[in-house]
Amino acid sequence: MTGLTILLLALSLAMDAMAVSVTLGICKGSVKLSDALKAGVYFGAFQAIMPALGYLAGSRLSGIIEPIDHWIAFALLAFIGAKMIYEAAWEKTVDDAEACPVGDPMSHKRMLVLAIATSIDALAAGISLALDRLPLMESVLTIGLVTFVISFAAVLLGRRLGVIFQKRASIFGGAVLILIGIKILMEHTI
Repeated sequence: MTGLTILLLALSLAMDAMAVSVTLGICKGSVKLSDALKAGVYFGAFQAIMPALGYLAGSRLSGIIEPIDHWIAFALLAFIGAKMIYEAAWEKTVDDAEACPVGDPMSHKRMLVLAIATSIDALAAGISLALDRLPLMESVLTIGLVTFVISFAAVLLGRRLGVIFQKRASIFGGAVLILIGIKILMEHTI
């Protein structure tokens, strides 16, 4: 079950990067393979680094918070999941022209900012990985690889996927994070 939990977590965390990658594909216009590779590397690397940092912080604090670690993991995952669902369901959708920045939407500076912004949730998820004692290397590699593949494909398919798919994927990803949080809570309280 650990492998499935890690895979579902990886898929859920990749949804923000996927939504941004779809938008990048739309804004870029004529997308090259190198553009998709760039997005995959940026988003995959940061989605792997951030949970590793969160895991290290969580494992250092685990002795202190062990009596309530399952509640903390649940709260973090439920918050991240609810935030994803809220943003997808209730925030204003913008037209493609409004969402696209002036200049190269995939400049290194923009990609760095986007990769950090989409991986902040992964930092909090890394803390819950440590509290649930999931394997660090397997988790980090799975999260990074899944995000790389999804981001790569989303840039290439950007024009075809559109805003509707982004919303549904974020709602699904948020729901999965909440369910993983509930699973952790149930395993520790029942």
